[in-house]
Amino acid sequence: MTSTGPQAPYALARFRDGDAVTLGVVVGDRIRPVSSAELGARDLNDFLASGSWDTVAALAESAGGWMPLADVTLTAPVEPRQVLQAGANYRQHVIELVAAGLTNNTDRTPEEARAFAAKMMDDRAANGEPYFFIGLPACVVGDDVPLALPAYSTVHDWELELAVVIGREAFRVSRDDALDHVAGYTIVNDITTRDLVFRKDMKEIGTDWYRAKNAPGFLPTGPFLVPAEFVDAADLGVRLELNGQVMQDASTNDLLFDLAALISGASQTMPLLPGDMLLSGSPAGNGQHWKRFLQDGDVMTGSIQGLGTQVVRCVAGS
Repeated sequence: MTSTGPQAPYALARFRDGDAVTLGVVVGDRIRPVSSAELGARDLNDFLASGSWDTVAALAESAGGWMPLADVTLTAPVEPRQVLQAGANYRQHVIELVAAGLTNNTDRTPEEARAFAAKMMDDRAANGEPYFFIGLPACVVGDDVPLALPAYSTVHDWELELAVVIGREAFRVSRDDALDHVAGYTIVNDITTRDLVFRKDMKEIGTDWYRAKNAPGFLPTGPFLVPAEFVDAADLGVRLELNGQVMQDASTNDLLFDLAALISGASQTMPLLPGDMLLSGSPAGNGQHWKRFLQDGDVMTGSIQGLGTQVVRCVAGS
């Protein structure tokens, strides 16, 4: 349950209504249900395909039907058909990871290793391409769902990320046109089981993102979908606290590949559909860095500037 809304003049959310989930417009600390007829679209994804938030802006000014936001249970604000994820996309995060590996395997000092890694990242940003992998839409849940930590591992990790929500379909779009296809933004915590990332039975295969990232509930999302026009995504604070202790505290200005590059790059292979999510990568400060992983009873509080706050509670899984 989230008691305060985003900083934008209005946003969308989805909340539980008995066994159903209802779309609502959020203004401050109030929410108002929105029917398909009022929305002028069959569902949320059809609305996002239109590229216009004028209907929601008008509903935000309406007089009736408002409820306190604190009185409803919010769930994931989106229903993506596809989830794409960008890997190794925060400069400082990758420098830390690479430097840690290098200092274990070479004669470089930590300072030399960081300088070497920084040059690698700058070269990649100038001459490389974004790195993508695919998540399962079934893993997208709201923070109303406790995160059940599977018992097959003890190294489940957090990765708070800014997520792009696609509006108009994007297929082989240029970087110059890419942001025209963004409907809005939301928060995602990309949970990762670290000891399953690399295959042990055949190391030549490399990474196994399916097993490492796609257990039930491993993409806590929301609580709000904030229209793109109200978000300066180039410089947003990204912050995660674990039981009140700050673990991640960064800005999207540290992205190696900006959002336009990510959208354009991802769209070259497959059309990005209205409502799809594109995760932009995680900043430094994961559990792997701190050597502290998620446990039963942990509470993660993740916030991104202007997009609200999600609170994810961890429980022991079977």
